[in-house]
Amino acid sequence: MDCLTTLIIGGCRSGKSRLAVTMGDAMPARRKWFVATCQPQDAEMVERVRHHQEERGPDWHTIEAPLELTEAVAQHSGHNDLVLIDCLTLWASNLMMTCNDAAIWHHVDQLCKWLGAPPCQVILVTNEVGGGIVPENAVARRYRDLVGRLNQQIAAASQRVIWMVAGIAVTIKPGR
Repeated sequence: MDCLTTLIIGGCRSGKSRLAVTMGDAMPARRKWFVATCQPQDAEMVERVRHHQEERGPDWHTIEAPLELTEAVAQHSGHNDLVLIDCLTLWASNLMMTCNDAAIWHHVDQLCKWLGAPPCQVILVTNEVGGGIVPENAVARRYRDLVGRLNQQIAAASQRVIWMVAGIAVTIKPGR
């Protein structure tokens, strides 16, 4: 099987996750893993997670990887046809709260290296955070810069990149 890596990027609530699951459901994959990076901290996030789980349906197996994302996908991808990672911006936030910059970039570099030759189809979801104003505080600017650089590196490592705008998918890197 030709293992295509697809990055889906767009603003919040643009339809990224729905498109990723729809694409995954359309693939002739028998073994599908959803890799969740979210760590729900409140009732509203717990409800969002529940809603996303219902959208995926019973064909998807879920693994939670809020920090050790590359290790999780490396461990589970060899036996599967598809890995969907949702989302890189939450992963970046988790890393930012627990790691220094050198450790964060080590994690990102490891993921990009893995994406160079994945053993199965991969779909990644991330938010575009650079389209707004410059944040007023240092933590928010650090996060925006981290996610912007992370997105650039993952887009470069992906064969296909899809930009989501108002529920409309626009392919900006067509893949092979």
